[in-house]
Amino acid sequence: MSTLSSNIIDARHTSSQVIAKVSAIELPQGQWPELIGILLANMSGTGAEHPAHLKQATLETLGYVCEEVSANVLAQDQVNAILTAVVQGMNIAETNNDIRLAATQALYNALGFAHSNFENSMERDYLMRVVCEATQCPDKRVRQAAFECLVSISSTYYEKLAPYMQDVFAITSKAVREDEEPVALQAIEFWSSICDEEIEIQEEYGSDFTGDSEVQYFKFVKQALPALVPLLLETLTKQEEDQDQEDAWNLAMAGGTCLGLVARAVGDDIVPLVVPYVQDNIAKPDWRCREAATYAFGSILEGPSVEQLTPLVNHALAFMLNAMKDENNQVKDTTAWTLGRIFEFLHGPNIEVPVITPNNLPQILAVLLEKISDSPNVAEKVCGALYLLAQGYEDSGSSSPLSPFLQSIIQALLVTTDREDAGDSRLRASAYETLNEIVRCSTEDTAPVIAQLLPVIMQKLNSTLDMQLNSSDDREKQNEVQALLCGVLQVIVQKLGSSEATKHVILQCADQMMAMFLRIFASRNATVHEEAMLAIGALAYVTGSDFSKYMQEFYQYLQMGLQNFEEYQVCSITVGVVGDICRALDEKILPYCDGIMAQLLQNLSSNQLHRSVKPPIFSCFGDIALAIGEQFARYLAMAMPMLQGAAQLSAQAVSQDEEMIEYYNQLRIGILEAYSGIFQGFKNKRPDLMAPYALHILQFLESIYVDTYRYITLLDELLKLSKSLVLQGNLVSLVLILFCTSLFSLSSGMRLLLKLLLEFWVIWLIHLDQVPQVSLRTQPSTRVFLIHVSSPMINPSKKRLTGHWQP
Repeated sequence: MSTLSSNIIDARHTSSQVIAKVSAIELPQGQWPELIGILLANMSGTGAEHPAHLKQATLETLGYVCEEVSANVLAQDQVNAILTAVVQGMNIAETNNDIRLAATQALYNALGFAHSNFENSMERDYLMRVVCEATQCPDKRVRQAAFECLVSISSTYYEKLAPYMQDVFAITSKAVREDEEPVALQAIEFWSSICDEEIEIQEEYGSDFTGDSEVQYFKFVKQALPALVPLLLETLTKQEEDQDQEDAWNLAMAGGTCLGLVARAVGDDIVPLVVPYVQDNIAKPDWRCREAATYAFGSILEGPSVEQLTPLVNHALAFMLNAMKDENNQVKDTTAWTLGRIFEFLHGPNIEVPVITPNNLPQILAVLLEKISDSPNVAEKVCGALYLLAQGYEDSGSSSPLSPFLQSIIQALLVTTDREDAGDSRLRASAYETLNEIVRCSTEDTAPVIAQLLPVIMQKLNSTLDMQLNSSDDREKQNEVQALLCGVLQVIVQKLGSSEATKHVILQCADQMMAMFLRIFASRNATVHEEAMLAIGALAYVTGSDFSKYMQEFYQYLQMGLQNFEEYQVCSITVGVVGDICRALDEKILPYCDGIMAQLLQNLSSNQLHRSVKPPIFSCFGDIALAIGEQFARYLAMAMPMLQGAAQLSAQAVSQDEEMIEYYNQLRIGILEAYSGIFQGFKNKRPDLMAPYALHILQFLESIYVDTYRYITLLDELLKLSKSLVLQGNLVSLVLILFCTSLFSLSSGMRLLLKLLLEFWVIWLIHLDQVPQVSLRTQPSTRVFLIHVSSPMINPSKKRLTGHWQP
């Protein structure tokens, strides 16, 4: 705390960070209550005891504290005091720009605490006035920070902005046209943020807007459209010479991105404002105008209706293909990107009047395959366009319009992956990703082409195993190529293995592929391990029980993957592969289950393993139980306490932040999949094993129903579990009766779910030739369903009820 008054800038800055980190531990526990008071005291007074640099450091500290702690930790009077100090520091009367900057940055972090202040119109007016005044500060740093505050306000307090939008538009448009680039970028970001908010409202509520709707939707973008679109179009010609298209972020890129968001927010209304600009600039001698016009056209292809865009694209497509021969590299780059956007939004089975037809497809492919040999940035965009073109033919049936060209496309992509400059602009990765999509979307008539590709990819992968490595760059390239090739093999295995007609191709090469994958595990690169594991999972699915011959050698690498806590993505993928292998081997996995279960249980107990891996581990329990059936009984004593503990933890989803709610719901899905697998694995042979856990399972199910934060997918998992429960014989009566007891007071939607559960019960018991007769009646003023179950006669040959069903 005393170091905040140090004359050394770095010391003050670092002390601010340390204080905030300590406060994040102390304040939620009700400790260090005097902290805010001490900091605020630094802001009062003048002279040697309260120098300017102490005020600056204190404001910086207050900002960091607000960034570190949750909004509910500080009392409202503390929030008010912090905002007062911050606003005083931002005030136009403050002559020290370092203080103004620190105060403005502190306000940015404190905005999440100001909800009650924004509810008060006087306080809100004052805060908005101070922020807007700060956008006019002579210091560029303060102006930029002030616009960052406006961006945050636009997303956090959208519903409060209406009275200020006219002034904010004037401020932002002046900054875009006249201010320095860092400030202008934030001014554009304000409108991008407004677009994001209005797009989200449209996606969430659709057309459910009425005059008295609780949802505040002001259509700010639509109101500003006549002035906003010309403003954004002005920015498009402010490109940089020879800019790196991958990493560039300048006024032109920001303006085009915002224009795309505007198109999504307002739809057809943007078209008549942009099309004249495109027509006026697309053929000008200045490359900046040609590139800007192309960028504008590509940016508005998502949002407006297909009916509105189709005639424009039909008219422009030939011009775009010709523009791929432009002398300027940036024009070609943007044109290839725009073609990709056309394929993404105006091409596919759902488009009634297709833009891509058998007549123009040959010309399109001729241009793309010619330009895939262009500079790396252009070639990378061409790969993206081919990817989206292929995706549009995904559901073509047994033959695709792309089929006659498939061999040429694959050959061009393979040549591209071997280019000397393939490491630039992500070209190599993009080419392989496109190759994957070409394979995935291929049809039955091109299966021989895909079969011919398999040995080519295997040969490429084999050649990487003996590469001479003279530098770290060589090692990095080897890892990248191996990972990409494993990815291609995974897709080929899935494609050819999904059809009995081509499955033999994979089976013939399985030994050689597995040998290469095992050699790859000698590498210590996480990405390579991930891709190899995924490929092995696909191979296990295709080879089925024959995969057992690889298990003795592969098992050590499976264990290594499960033990890889540091690179937790590898661990997570390995857990998924265990499930794939269980489904392939069934009871043949049993000799390896002791080691696998011991490691999975250890992973669940570890605080070092990333929590995202734990839900898949529970799902894996279900896969193992399904594979080994009654033999899973030996693991119940260890697995069930883990499931029960996780179920109790998942009940904490209420009032947590969104990230934790997401995690707890994933945890629940994993638990439900585990129970479903265990019940189905036991079938109706050992109901006594699960009976002791019945009450806990019911309490877990009820906790899901009463939780408003649950995923809708959880209901699907519950229905799967209900079918599993039915197979437990006598246990099902207990489960359903107790379950019904817990559901009686719930909504009609939950009663519908109960009805579905009972229907599933009946369906499955019909399958088992054990059809019950169930009558339901409610007892007045209680939460009880009285269920009578009897066994009517059944004609097994017809699977039909002969008794009376009384719902």
